[in-house]
Amino acid sequence: MLPSFLVELIPHHLPTISPTHLGKRMAVSLLWMGLALLGILQAQAQPRPQIPAPDLSRVPLQANFLPKEFEGTWYVVGLAGNAFTRAEQEQFKMYTTTYNLQEDNSYRVTSNLLRGNRCDKFVRTFVPGGQPGQFTLANIAGHGLQDYTVKVMRTNYNEFAMVYFKKRVDNIDYFKMTLYGRSEELRPELKENFINLVKSLGLTDNNILFPSKVEKCIHVKA
Repeated sequence: MLPSFLVELIPHHLPTISPTHLGKRMAVSLLWMGLALLGILQAQAQPRPQIPAPDLSRVPLQANFLPKEFEGTWYVVGLAGNAFTRAEQEQFKMYTTTYNLQEDNSYRVTSNLLRGNRCDKFVRTFVPGGQPGQFTLANIAGHGLQDYTVKVMRTNYNEFAMVYFKKRVDNIDYFKMTLYGRSEELRPELKENFINLVKSLGLTDNNILFPSKVEKCIHVKA
């Protein structure tokens, strides 16, 4: 069974998936998979998370964020969220997300992933919101969301990044944090730093996952 929190941002035009047949909550639930990982796709009811999203002021922001340096392809090495559980670890497959900087300083964001035996690609746009390094999703209403926030917490641009995502749907907040790597492997201390950061924002070991590697699909350029 697919963890429903993974399916947040799959576009409405995804083949074989029709939001009109799923209802509002399920359609939005299917969207999260485009950001969080994917391998299998099976919708199910999304439970109310037990851990509240932290106040945005508690979420760190990378100082002097450099949009051009952040551009490029990142491997999703780690994930943590208030709707993830360690029991779902086996369902998580590594995927890549590529950020292409646009003239208006927004990012065209493309995720390449393996879904079943098929390669899929999901595209969305992150537009600047608030401070440098903070973004929101373009066309929020079109995705059935009340709010969507992206915040680059830490990065050295050439090795790792830790990014915070929060969505609100039906007045419920779901949040996740992603550990990105420029390669599929990261130093153990970076993973440990990610775990410590995640826990400082209210999550536990049970909410932290490290997707398994795959070779197919994810190396395709956006």
